Amino acid sequence: MEHLMDYPFKLKRHRLPNDLGMNYVDEGQGDVIVLLHGNPTWSYYWRHLIKALSPFYRVIAPDHIGMGLSSKPQHYDYSLKNHINNLTSLLDELEVKKATVIMHDWGGAIGMGWAVQNPKKVSKLVITNTAAFTDMHIPWRINILRNAFGEKVIRGLNAFAGPATFMAVKKALDPDTIKGYLYPYQNYKDRIATAKFVRDIPMNERHQSWNTLTQIEKRLHTLNVPTLILWGDKDFCFTTHFRDRWKQLYPHAHLINFPNAGHYVIEDARDEVCRAILDFQGENQNEHSLAP
Repeated sequence: MEHLMDYPFKLKRHRLPNDLGMNYVDEGQGDVIVLLHGNPTWSYYWRHLIKALSPFYRVIAPDHIGMGLSSKPQHYDYSLKNHINNLTSLLDELEVKKATVIMHDWGGAIGMGWAVQNPKKVSKLVITNTAAFTDMHIPWRINILRNAFGEKVIRGLNAFAGPATFMAVKKALDPDTIKGYLYPYQNYKDRIATAKFVRDIPMNERHQSWNTLTQIEKRLHTLNVPTLILWGDKDFCFTTHFRDRWKQLYPHAHLINFPNAGHYVIEDARDEVCRAILDFQGENQNEHSLAP
């Protein structure tokens, strides 16, 4: 896998009921931690956290259909409901009975969609720059792409994954890391889900995913488990407005702000995020090196 020399994890393949292939990382043993990426990233986003956690836990990090190295069907309903169903299929196949769920970006709605359907399987939650509720706050730079024209721009010019490599961070990514993020999205067909995820943002009740998201939102209160909120405060997309909504939903949650981190909080504050999650899980982070 060219340009992915710092991604030393064996990728496995889950065959979904519709015969699509869902790639995932499955590293380590012990209590299960599920890592759920968003758009326009993939399981590569979690590479440093996988290294930090897998000596102590079993870490599962899937690529959503259309993302990363999973199948990228050109005629498929890329809806929130289907992404949740795909995650359910994977975790059922892997016989996950209990898990900490760590979420970023679209991974929040997908992960919480699974969690509210399986509350007894959720041991802890880690929420990072994401949402799983309806909200009218949306950056104009994203909102203008939620249409057929925007889909052509995203797919033709890589106008989502490409700009994200500098807009989503406050510390410049090195060239190899940028290549790693862009590796799965090299042509028009490969970029289908990066466009479809944008179009699936539900902003009114007529949208296909509005009901799915509102049903998740109504059931968030049922998840009464230890919760950690890690937030990059310089995120142009999931601003501190969303962080404050999470804190209202889960007043018991432990909140750690990263004032100088952007949307890709784990890139801007890698060691601090890894240590915070290790502490939250109950391990002594000094037992495991966080060196690159």
